[in-house]
Amino acid sequence: MSTLLESYDVLAAFWMTVKLTFWSAIGALVVGTVVAVCRVSPVGVLQAFGTAYVTLIRNTPLTLIVFFCAFGLLNTLGVSLAAAGSPTEIVDNNFRFGLIALSVYHASFVAEALRSGINTVPQGQAEAARAIGLGFGASLREVILPQAFRGAIAPLGNTLIALTKNTTVVATIGVAELSYVMRGMIELNPSLLYAIFLLVAACFVVLTLPTGLLFTSLSRRLVVQR
Repeated sequence: MSTLLESYDVLAAFWMTVKLTFWSAIGALVVGTVVAVCRVSPVGVLQAFGTAYVTLIRNTPLTLIVFFCAFGLLNTLGVSLAAAGSPTEIVDNNFRFGLIALSVYHASFVAEALRSGINTVPQGQAEAARAIGLGFGASLREVILPQAFRGAIAPLGNTLIALTKNTTVVATIGVAELSYVMRGMIELNPSLLYAIFLLVAACFVVLTLPTGLLFTSLSRRLVVQR
């Protein structure tokens, strides 16, 4: 095990997984919130957009979305997210397109989690908000979404855990996260297969187990009493 740690930069790969998880989670939360609002909007066009987004993205494999971002946008359409000619242009592009793919994909699950949270808010509260003069946007912001987030803590935690594990998919476009380094270690050290597997598995347990415990605790403490 010590030989592996000395020969391969496992810590850098672990940090790459953390960065992918953190920034993708923020992106998915922002996009997912917008999509959830569209789904419950009284405007038919926005409802149709939100429904189409969730239906299309949830039923599209993440690998396909990753490849579309990395090869469709970059190679075919020439869309670059890094400075041209930079020594790290390829690495930066792969990382950023990986973030976009992870955010777009998991935003559909965030949207459904928030929509389920919105559905737990009693209809009377929305009606009371309208009765005191609050519009749709103000009602969402002041009354509905705060309770929806509290009601959706558990499914949001599950989505974050799934996102953490799904960061392994971006290894297919050359992002040097844990599974990418694991593949290299196994190819050159097949006799250490089990040790390598346990090492990488332990890294993911370190990331996902505290997340699960945290969200479980939050869901119990912040549950909305009816």
